[in-house]
Amino acid sequence: MLKLYGFDVSNYFNMIKLALAYKGLDYQVEVVYPNQEPEFLTKSPMGKVPALETEDGMIVETNIIMEYLDAKYPDKPLYPADPFAQARVKELVKFIELYLELPARRCHQEAFFGSKVSDETRKDVKRALFRGMTGLNRLASFSPYVAGEEFSAADIMFLYSVDLASSVAKKLFEIDLLEGSNGAKALMAKLNELPEVQKIAADRKTANKAFVEYVTSFQK
Repeated sequence: MLKLYGFDVSNYFNMIKLALAYKGLDYQVEVVYPNQEPEFLTKSPMGKVPALETEDGMIVETNIIMEYLDAKYPDKPLYPADPFAQARVKELVKFIELYLELPARRCHQEAFFGSKVSDETRKDVKRALFRGMTGLNRLASFSPYVAGEEFSAADIMFLYSVDLASSVAKKLFEIDLLEGSNGAKALMAKLNELPEVQKIAADRKTANKAFVEYVTSFQK
């Protein structure tokens, strides 16, 4: 059986949970936070999560795990078969990660845990999120899904990355990142109505207390 390493508050971990649920695959969760313990480093070389244990060995990095799952279990695909359409989904996944997920992450400590970041960082992140969302509005279809008519890996990345980026924008800059987008807000609502997504959200809420305790233990 597939074994997924990570924790329920991680958006990347939840991306893989949704991919597995969407495909109807059975798996076992091994709760672990990022760490540098020798045993875990044999599974995840950088000590990051998620990591997926398969019958053939370990796989790390969220994008690669989703691509593996699609190749190994082709039912209910996350990537189209057509080469150009597939490249477009991968382009959207990478775009959201580079220009929304990663900039927003620079302010997670202040937005979610109360630790201040510099004014320069706040300014850089605000500018980056605006440019990233503007670019996504140019690139995405939102008809109704990110890449077109079919649910794909791009929607998984959108749900769990843009949601956090929107929270950062709202809390730190009082900006609605989805306002004025042609379909982004409607898609976010549509995805959050999925039973699989609601189950993952419930798991995240349950796990949040332990995660906050874990994070604050490093701030003392």
